[in-house]
Amino acid sequence: MIFLTGSLVMLWFVILSGLTATSPLSQTYFLRADTHGITNSRPISQWTYFSVCGDGNTDCGPKYPALPAGYAWSGNPSGAPAELVGDYGGGTTSFSYWYMWRFGWVFFLIALFFEVVAFFSSFLAPCSRLGSAISGLIALSALVFLTVAVSLMTATFVKMRNAFLADGRDASLGRYAFGFSWGAWAALLISTILFCLGRRSTKEDGAPRRTWGRRRASTRSQKSYEGRRVKEEYP
Repeated sequence: MIFLTGSLVMLWFVILSGLTATSPLSQTYFLRADTHGITNSRPISQWTYFSVCGDGNTDCGPKYPALPAGYAWSGNPSGAPAELVGDYGGGTTSFSYWYMWRFGWVFFLIALFFEVVAFFSSFLAPCSRLGSAISGLIALSALVFLTVAVSLMTATFVKMRNAFLADGRDASLGRYAFGFSWGAWAALLISTILFCLGRRSTKEDGAPRRTWGRRRASTRSQKSYEGRRVKEEYP
């Protein structure tokens, strides 16, 4: 439950990035890149979960669900890396980046939903093996969706960073967003394993003692029967 709670907290940090200037949300972004000279863009752009912001996650643009990766500039821009620009998102984003990040964005929310359900069901885990099994199954579902989400997120923004670098622009990945994302994944993995281990019977250690007790009683009964038979044969 502690690992699951930690995973949820880190996941919320990622999703809420760019919505407030409060630390650590102000340092949480997926990618920071030099975008000066690109049509209608900021000198520095930082991609967060809901918007594209300026330096320090300030001067953020409109908040959109599944924000197109190319919303740091206007449609059909000049000066942007050609690999990133295409016909999607009003002429701002190429086909691959449009779909990679949109699917990654959605899978983050699905993973969050299953993690929240797993958190509340985890209160049943200390009560019974069935509770552990239910929590483990829900946590495993969350783990599958979060694995897809962080993998798509990593692929999207690593490729974007490389595109900016190849275009002669400075770009770097956000340490906080990547750290929180993969940290949430690792904590959820550990939590899922522990929930599944909780399905094991807590009485396994007592089973051999009960078996030994039955064998001992059986041995005493057999000896008593043999003693009575001897007395009958030799009065």
